Amino acid sequence: MTRQLILERAVKEIKDGMCVNLGIGMPTLIANMIPNDFNVMLQSENGLLGIGPYPQKDEVDPDLINAGKETVTAKAGASFFDSAESFAMIRGGHIDLAILGGMEVSENGDLANWMIPGKMVKGMGGAMDLVQGAKRIVVIMDHVNKHGESKVKKSCTLPLTGEKVVHCLITELAVFQFTDAGMELIELQSGVSLDEVKSKTEADFTISPSIEIKA
Repeated sequence: MTRQLILERAVKEIKDGMCVNLGIGMPTLIANMIPNDFNVMLQSENGLLGIGPYPQKDEVDPDLINAGKETVTAKAGASFFDSAESFAMIRGGHIDLAILGGMEVSENGDLANWMIPGKMVKGMGGAMDLVQGAKRIVVIMDHVNKHGESKVKKSCTLPLTGEKVVHCLITELAVFQFTDAGMELIELQSGVSLDEVKSKTEADFTISPSIEIKA
């Protein structure tokens, strides 16, 4: 239910006509949630523009995968190309929106999402290019880690993917936006109180006047 809450809110960031990159992990699930009447092109850094929903069992093609090595489908009109072409697309500013997972986000919009020191990592993937090249960066993640510690930090403690790159952060508790003025709470998830968000957020943030604070 926590994951579903985050994903449903993240889908609202996608607008008709966008070219969107979905990061590995939870963001890839969004491919199955985009409204059918939206003309959205999903891009994968391994060389596919026009990703469709996850395949049914009889549709699985082991050679058709996304950047997370998951089998996918291709929409009518999809394009296939090498990874160099794909990264040129990203670095050239042609991706309207990237939705990425996160390990930590700081109050000034820094993102850490590619490694934990001392743990095996296959590679940094395309995240460092995406946070610099995509026009808008949305991060989705749990608000606290498995030890109950806030992942929304004053300063990231893990190696950074990018500095001041996050535009919007969505967790199971709240939605924040990042501007030159800092980090602002713009939405509370259903059933969540402001006090709970404050108690589980290490970062300093302002509160949008549009939020209705329940007594």
